[in-house]
Amino acid sequence: MKNLKPEKLKVEFREGASKTEPVIGRKYTLTHSDATADLYLTIGPQFAYDRINAMRDEVLAEWRSNNGQPYLYVYVYLDDRSGSEIAKQRDAIFRRELPLALEAIMHGDRDFFSEHPGLDYAQIWIHFDSENPEYSRFEYQGRPLDYK
Repeated sequence: MKNLKPEKLKVEFREGASKTEPVIGRKYTLTHSDATADLYLTIGPQFAYDRINAMRDEVLAEWRSNNGQPYLYVYVYLDDRSGSEIAKQRDAIFRRELPLALEAIMHGDRDFFSEHPGLDYAQIWIHFDSENPEYSRFEYQGRPLDYK
């Protein structure tokens, strides 16, 4: 592991998702505790909106398909209309922490990746959501194999 401390990662599977299925539509909600530095990964057919707090510092991801090719779509919320300084700060934080978040997803769902080894080569696309056009982006972020 590059940055991840596996003992700090707590994984929960919700009804409708097993350790290996489904592929398309499989959703990840990654949150954390500032107090304990624990990471919480929830895997299911829906995002774990009950885990999202007012800080909106979660990472949401899901398996999608484009022309029959699976890819991992990742969503991070930078800001609403609260100003470009907040968007700039949150953009810097998410860019710094995204490798750890992706590593947590790959490690937390390792049985899934063992069952579907071809997904190691799927593309990862990140949607940085911001009202500010300077920070609103859709970027390629490598492949799951890069974060294992």
